[in-house]
Amino acid sequence: MIRDDIENGVPTACQGTDSEIYERIESLGSSAILVFDNSKHIAQLQFREYNREISSPNGLWDPLYWGDFGPDAPILRDRTLSIYCYHVGQFDETEARDKNYHGLGIGKAMLEYLLVWAKESGFSGVVAKATPESRPVMSFMGGQPLSVYENYGFKTLRSEMDEQLLNVVREKRLVPKEANPKDIALVSQCIKYFE
Repeated sequence: MIRDDIENGVPTACQGTDSEIYERIESLGSSAILVFDNSKHIAQLQFREYNREISSPNGLWDPLYWGDFGPDAPILRDRTLSIYCYHVGQFDETEARDKNYHGLGIGKAMLEYLLVWAKESGFSGVVAKATPESRPVMSFMGGQPLSVYENYGFKTLRSEMDEQLLNVVREKRLVPKEANPKDIALVSQCIKYFE
């Protein structure tokens, strides 16, 4: 994502104000990987530089959730990128998603592209908050499960139950009542360094 993308109407509601996005583009070279179907925006993978001080003011309901690794967030190498959320099937600023674009490998393709771009751009690594393995939970959150990251060489730093996520997926009935909490609310932090 570059300045022209913002000016041409690419959805940015989850990325902050235009000035914040412009600042990230200036300092990082981009703020998201974008996918288009012809000229229609259909997906994006957002990222920011890792900052262990990030704290989401509203938990899961704020985009900073993806960079919030809690009060014991690890110290990582300088110039580590932090993956934020994925939006596959996104056409506009709403939360609506076209499920016809789900399951086609778009999320993995964006991750692959990001890893190549980050390494070539001189970043030391990429850190991510991995979603639970449950497909409905993963789709709701807008991310990738730990197994996907592991396939790309990420190593798990830690995993913990996200009580807010557990309550939300149960309230929204995204999973059966009897679903194992570990399967639907275990969130992991994982890292891939470029040696």
